[in-house]
Amino acid sequence: MKKLLFLTVSFLLSIAAWAQKDVTRFLGIPVDGTKSEMIRKLKEKGFRSSSYDSDILNGEFNGYRVKVHVVTNNNKVYRILVADAYPVNETAIRIRFNHLCQQFANNSRYTALQDDYTIPEDEKISYEILVNKKRYEAVFYQQPAADSAAITQELKSILLSKYTEEQIANATDEMRSDMFKMSFEYMMERYSKKSVWFMIKESSYGEYSILMYYDNEYNRADGEDL
Repeated sequence: MKKLLFLTVSFLLSIAAWAQKDVTRFLGIPVDGTKSEMIRKLKEKGFRSSSYDSDILNGEFNGYRVKVHVVTNNNKVYRILVADAYPVNETAIRIRFNHLCQQFANNSRYTALQDDYTIPEDEKISYEILVNKKRYEAVFYQQPAADSAAITQELKSILLSKYTEEQIANATDEMRSDMFKMSFEYMMERYSKKSVWFMIKESSYGEYSILMYYDNEYNRADGEDL
């Protein structure tokens, strides 16, 4: 491909995703397939079925006791929900939330939607939730397993759907800007399919827990059943 395309690819490789099979992973397991398959794989990781609901798994994750729920759409797994097994007070949940933010920010496998999600020490979480209806959440994306050759070929096809080889080779500034925009939108659309986010949930007044979501956006309902 011409120089412009290679420069674009080089710039975007760190956030590029290729192949629809490159989906979000939980403990190394693709968030995909059937619920029974996912439950079996999670049990191989040490999780065990709840005594009151075999679809809910109990275990330990990132140093905390949790309950894991496998959520499906048309019998395809699109979400792993990880919920704290035991709620804590406001001080403890602030520490837990901020620590999670730092862990994700320092993990090279993730990139953040914004720079800083941490909660200030002087912020009253209970007041903000009750009075201002504030939602405490942080959104990250798993870094994709980029295949530079495949990305180059796919981007080439996208650009050639609008421009000729000659136009790409001799692009004006306006055309270069448009090509970059096309490439960036393509990359980001696939990048956003691998979201991992978490939020604070008020279990009861003065007690809080963390809910974590590992989402495969390819399998999420998109109105196809309407």
